[in-house]
Order: sequence, then C-alpha cells, then structure tokens
Amino acid sequence: MKILIVENEIYLAQSIASRLNDLGYTCDNAATIKEALRDEHYDAILLSTNISGQNFYPVIEKHKSSIIILMISYISNDTVSNPIKAGAKDYIQKPFMIEELIRKLQHLREFDALTQENATYKSYLEHLFENLHTKKIDRRTAFPVLIKTDYQKDADALVFEFAKAIKEPFAFISLSQPGAIERIIKAPRGQLLYLINLQAIKKSEKSKIFNLVENRRAILSSTDTNEEDLTETIVLQSELKIFDHGDILCIDDYVKYVITTFQAKFPDTELSKKLGISRKSLWEKRKKYGIAKKK
Repeated sequence: MKILIVENEIYLAQSIASRLNDLGYTCDNAATIKEALRDEHYDAILLSTNISGQNFYPVIEKHKSSIIILMISYISNDTVSNPIKAGAKDYIQKPFMIEELIRKLQHLREFDALTQENATYKSYLEHLFENLHTKKIDRRTAFPVLIKTDYQKDADALVFEFAKAIKEPFAFISLSQPGAIERIIKAPRGQLLYLINLQAIKKSEKSKIFNLVENRRAILSSTDTNEEDLTETIVLQSELKIFDHGDILCIDDYVKYVITTFQAKFPDTELSKKLGISRKSLWEKRKKYGIAKKK
C-alpha cells in the first residue's frame, strides 16, 4: 500500500513513515500542500489539517480516488465535517497510536474494495436479468411466499427487484445444499430469506422447511409448477421454454428456443444449417410455432 503523508511537522511525518515502512507500507512525505499535489497515485493520503496558512482542499480534490485520512489536533467543522463533505474518508486525532491508524487504513481499504465489488455484482445482475419477464412482489404481501416458475432466473429477478425496491439485503440459501436447514434456523428472525431449489428436496424435508419458515419473511422458489401452494403463491410462466442449468428440453422446445433466440443474429441459410434442417423446414417450423421473423 503506497501512502503519502502530508505533514509540516517533519519529525512527526518521519516517525509515522518509519513505523509504517516497518510494517510493509511504502511512504512518501510532503511538507507543503504544493508538494502534496504531485502527479502520482497513492492508495492513501494522511493529511494534516493544521498546515499553517495553507489550504488543504486541493489535496482532497487531487487525490479524491484515494483513501484520505485527516490528521487533526481538534474536532471542528473546519477540521473534520467540511473536509469529509469534500471527499476525505475519516479522521484521527493527534496524538494517536499507530495501531489505530493502521486499523482505519485497513478498514477503509476493505470498505472500498467491497464497494467496488458490490457495484460490479449489481451491474452484472442488472445485465443478467435484463428483459426477463417478471411480475412484482407487493410490499404488502404476507410472508412466506412461494414462487412457482419454469425458469429459475425469472424468480431470481423477481426477488432481487423486490429487495432493491425495499432497500434491504436478503440471505440466499439453496435447499439442495448441505446445511441449508441449519442456516435457516440460525438466520436472524426478521431477516428476509430467499430459498431456492424447493423442487430438489424430499416431501418430508419440504414439510420441515414449511414449518421453519412459518411466520417468517421468507420467499421460496420451485421449478415444479405442480408444487403445493403456500398461503401466498406467485406463478411465473415464461413465454417460451428457456435453457436453465439441469434442464432437458424436448426437440420442439429446443428448435423453438434456437429460432426465437438466434434468428436476428443469423440469416436463414446459416440458421437452418446449424439446426440441421432445410430453409423450407425452418419456414414451416416458424409457422408451426407462430414465430414472426424478425428483420
């Protein structure tokens, strides 16, 4: 981790740098604001707010993508509140223990990494669920809720959209995985639960699951559309049978899926060749399945 220490008390800056260097950090010192505005990237900036007569806000602006920890002598709007509004992440009051500074650095670095990771997952999920046909879970719906669907991603999209709408995370549990029941038992009573693969467990285990989620904020999903209904049940029916992990489609469903999905990408000559049929057969199958050719 590369750190810039902006401090005009030379002895203090060297002391901090020495301790951090011993712990494996790489440190540079800057005794003035002008020196701190060097065109170089740092993972973290330790910024003193009492460099006499010098405006430190340009440092915050210059290094706003870095972790900025303010080193302050006293707490006030000028030393803490306003700089944090400008982009600093945290503060530490002088004199301080180096262990406390390291704890803040590690915490903020982990927080930044988790924030970036969360943004990546969010973007990926939005892409994954794009254009999926879903209903919505009403916020007033009584729990537990059962979603019966012929396509698992439809149910997933529905639950993620609901969690986003109520601004609340949920615990994801696959009932086909070992330890699922223990996880349900250990989950906080008020936590929102999303339990998938209900269709993969035995009837006796289903009864146990239903008892466990009674009067709990749980959403269950099953790809068995003949699943026994709960008090609240949502049925999702895809417009066409779509591949999912573990699915085996009949020939007609497969051909219908390929034509609908890829006819905009390939000309009829190539599409019929990939299906191993003639162009005339392709035309006949469009007619049979009621698929309009996309131009």
